[in-house]
Amino acid sequence: MLQTPAAHGIILFAHGSRDPLWQRSIEAVATRTRQLAPQTLVRCAYLELAEPTLSSCVAELVTAGIQTLTVVPLFLGVGKHAREDLPVLVADLKARYPLIEITLQIAIGEDDRLIELMAKIALSRN
Repeated sequence: MLQTPAAHGIILFAHGSRDPLWQRSIEAVATRTRQLAPQTLVRCAYLELAEPTLSSCVAELVTAGIQTLTVVPLFLGVGKHAREDLPVLVADLKARYPLIEITLQIAIGEDDRLIELMAKIALSRN
C-alpha cells in the first residue's frame, strides 16, 4: 500500500553544540512532537556546531512532499541568532522554495505558556 506524504513539516531549530549530549533535550522534544502528531514530519536542525543544518532539513522535507513548514526556534533568549540570523536564513529558504509555505514562529522562550511552565518548575520543590 502506498503511503501519502505528510503535508506538513516542523523543524525544531536550536543553536547546536559540539557535545552530542547537548542534543538529547532537543531530540526529546522532537520525539514527543512526533508522538503527538504522527502525521507530521518533524526534524531537528542546528545553526552551528552540529548537524543537520536548517537548509539540509528543509531540502529533505521538500523532497518528502511537504507543502507547509513551521520553523520553531528553541531559544530561551532572543539574541542575535534568533533576532537577526534566523530570519535571514528563513527568507533565503522562502526564496528557494516559493511553493512551500514556511512559517517562522517566535522563539520558544518568548511564549507565555513556556514562561508560565518555567515559573511553575522553578517554584516546585523536586
